[in-house]
Amino acid sequence: MIYLFRVFFYVLSRLPLAWLHALGALAGWLAWGLSPTYRRHMRENMVLALGEDVARRVRPAAVAEAGKAMLELPKIWLRPLAETAARVVDVVGWELVEAAWREGKGLVFLTPHLGCFEVTAQYYSTHAPISVLYRPPKQAWLQAMIEEGRAREQLHLAAADLAGVRTLLKALKRGEAVGMLPDQAPKVGEGLWLDFFGRPAYTMTLAARLTENHPAVLFVWAERLAGGAGYRFHLQAPSRPLGGALEERARQINREIERLIVRRPEQYLWGYNRYKCPAGAEPPPERTGAAPR
Repeated sequence: MIYLFRVFFYVLSRLPLAWLHALGALAGWLAWGLSPTYRRHMRENMVLALGEDVARRVRPAAVAEAGKAMLELPKIWLRPLAETAARVVDVVGWELVEAAWREGKGLVFLTPHLGCFEVTAQYYSTHAPISVLYRPPKQAWLQAMIEEGRAREQLHLAAADLAGVRTLLKALKRGEAVGMLPDQAPKVGEGLWLDFFGRPAYTMTLAARLTENHPAVLFVWAERLAGGAGYRFHLQAPSRPLGGALEERARQINREIERLIVRRPEQYLWGYNRYKCPAGAEPPPERTGAAPR
């Protein structure tokens, strides 16, 4: 079974990106139709963030884009790096990276679940080393495939544990780049309950901790272009420098992510259960006594 799955992934990687996005859109609607839980999460999260009218208008595109995000993975993971990087056809804000290089600063890239987040580190690794935090899946065979697909010559993986955090800190100390998904729900003890689109979400503190020694901080996402034309790479600095106590910096990171999402809301993974209560964590005060979602 595992062998067949790997063969299927390999076959998908050989298809044109436009075909994968077309198939992905169909897969997105299939997932929508088959999973009541997925539908509920997507509806609730979109209405909370965007309001009923905008959510209703954006939802069909968001369902399709979520499927595209899944079906494009073989193309990103299994093709040669030069081919993958070449799918980034436009870059906005690269001068911010060059400015950080000139200052000799380490770089913290914060990449939300927006657009093709898998291609961002791969593209950057064609220019300079980067270490990326990731959470290994429970299935060993899937972990091997992910590590094989993500690891490149200058792209280093750091597991989401103490050793991985040390890897990121060492990379920053060398003046290199690190990257992570700051809107990924952390494990118990690794986050704070902070508002995300007006509702408490268990928010990772690691992203904020990595800013303590004042590296350059950039938010980055790869916009998925229509018709399989590739990706537009967006880089931007925070609207104001991250500062204050750890909680304040983590809260500001959430606000910055919100600003990115509302620019292209259909390309955010609304079906991701961002508001889940991690096992063993106390729910936020207003949800005490309620069953975790």
